[in-house]
Amino acid sequence: MRLTPHSIRIRGLQGIPEIRPGDNLGRIIQTALADCLAREDGAVLPKSASESGPAVPPGSILVVAQKIISKAEGRIVQLDSVKPSAQAIDWASQYHKDERMVEVILRESRRIVRMDRGILIAETHHGFICANAGVDASNAPMGTVVLLPEDPDRSARQLRADLEKALGISLGIIISDTFGRPWRQGLTNVALGVAGLSPFVDYRGKPDYFGRTLQATLLAVADELSGAAELVMGKTLGIPVALVEGFQYSSSEGRGLDLIRPPDEDLFR
Repeated sequence: MRLTPHSIRIRGLQGIPEIRPGDNLGRIIQTALADCLAREDGAVLPKSASESGPAVPPGSILVVAQKIISKAEGRIVQLDSVKPSAQAIDWASQYHKDERMVEVILRESRRIVRMDRGILIAETHHGFICANAGVDASNAPMGTVVLLPEDPDRSARQLRADLEKALGISLGIIISDTFGRPWRQGLTNVALGVAGLSPFVDYRGKPDYFGRTLQATLLAVADELSGAAELVMGKTLGIPVALVEGFQYSSSEGRGLDLIRPPDEDLFR
């Protein structure tokens, strides 16, 4: 497939196993990349992913589901080990929720934005505003919940360093998760952690098609790429990583945290 300057290609990496604490994600993803390229491009599969890497185009971007990052980093809580607080017990009893999970959510929250009708919206310690402070029981072993990575940008930087060393090329890394949105139905994937690229494309100060100067057009391309990648990753397909080729960007030390609107600019806080 030949990519033009106005096209991108997104492929889901199949064959990634269930991730456990301490797993080497870089090595696992490298193997999945080799399999993907051999299967779809007719490349010669390396005998060992550690000996020779697949022919990944330089400047490609990997979008990685937050869940496997968290699992590899051991961000898993056994609910049987959780002692709920009085606040967790009271709220959980009103809405028939698991009081242990509610307690974990409260612990992962910097502040509670809304607790109503059985829905808990929180600001995490990172500054993300999301349901349940990102605590999730889906795709988690029975009796456990998975937390967000402690520092998604650090996780992205480490994974990028591991893969760039192994593959010998420059890469961008986006760690994504699924968030709801105020005023709009449905969920979409957004970027939590970013490494190797800016999360934005800034059109401010540039002329539009009719020559008018753009004033506020700062596109959150890391979020857009996360949402696009989810179309091939899915929630039930077992594909937690997508390879994005052809997106034009300049290497940059961007951060996912840069996507959080500062409080003094937030008209809805």
